[in-house]
Amino acid sequence: MSTFTIFIGLIIFVAFLLIIVIMVQNPKGGGLSSSFGGGGNQQLGGVQKTTDFLDKSTWTLASLLLALILLSNISIMGGAGSTDSKALDQTIMENALPSETETPAENNGDTE
Repeated sequence: MSTFTIFIGLIIFVAFLLIIVIMVQNPKGGGLSSSFGGGGNQQLGGVQKTTDFLDKSTWTLASLLLALILLSNISIMGGAGSTDSKALDQTIMENALPSETETPAENNGDTE
């Protein structure tokens, strides 16, 4: 199993966790904390800290996802891959284009 395959698996796992954490949150401030009757500030621990935990976990998972994507890009290039473009390589360009001295086959007046 290559390192790129491992990175892809980790990226999918972290993206799935990130989706779950985002879906649990409510954009209007309710979310998971309102499910537990979090209207008052008298509660000890639990509900008041839930939104803080969800916010921190969202940012942590998003940062981890970005880092994994960047590391997977490095693993594609093999760590020390060449960044030169093969499309701009002169020898490839010469082989791809017909030389100027070649002329297309001339029609000898034969029409069929």
